[in-house]
Amino acid sequence: MSGPHTDVEQVEQANTAFYEAMERGDFEELSSLWLTPADLGVDEEYHDPADAGVISCVHPGWPVLTGRGEVLRSYALIMANTDYIQFFLTDVHVSVTGDTALVSCTENILSGGPAPEEGEELGPLVGQIVVATNVFRRTPDGWKLWSHHASPVLTESTEEEDDDSSA
Repeated sequence: MSGPHTDVEQVEQANTAFYEAMERGDFEELSSLWLTPADLGVDEEYHDPADAGVISCVHPGWPVLTGRGEVLRSYALIMANTDYIQFFLTDVHVSVTGDTALVSCTENILSGGPAPEEGEELGPLVGQIVVATNVFRRTPDGWKLWSHHASPVLTESTEEEDDDSSA
C-alpha cells in the first residue's frame, strides 16, 4: 500500500524519467512512460477517442495531439530533429488525488539542432522557458503520463525595452 508521501515521490520519479528519456533521445523508454488503453483495461484494437484514458499532448505552438499514434509520432519527429536537448526543471509542484496526479513545472530548455556546416558538432544552442502541466494516471505498472501540455513563457525583447525607454 502506498501513502501520500510515497505517491508524490513515485510521480516525481515518473516525471523525471519522462524528461530524462527526452534528453537521451530514448524513444522506446519515452513510449513506455505514456498511458496505453491496456493500462485501463480498454480494448487496444478499437476505442473511441472520447473514452477515458486517451492520451493528449500540446507542444509549444502546436495544436492539441490526441491518441498514442499522434503523440508518439510528434516525439519521434522532435527527437529526429534535435541533436541536443537538456531540461532544467524548476517550480515543480506535485498533487496526487486517488489514481490521478498533476505535475506543474517550468522547463528551462537548452537545445541545439543539426550543425549548420559540415564538420561542426552541433548547431547553435537555444534557450527557452516553457511552463508545463503533466497529468499522470496510476496503473498496475506504476504512474504513466496521460497528458502533457507545454506553453512558452513570453519575455520582453530588448527591442521593445529600447522603444519604451526612449519615450
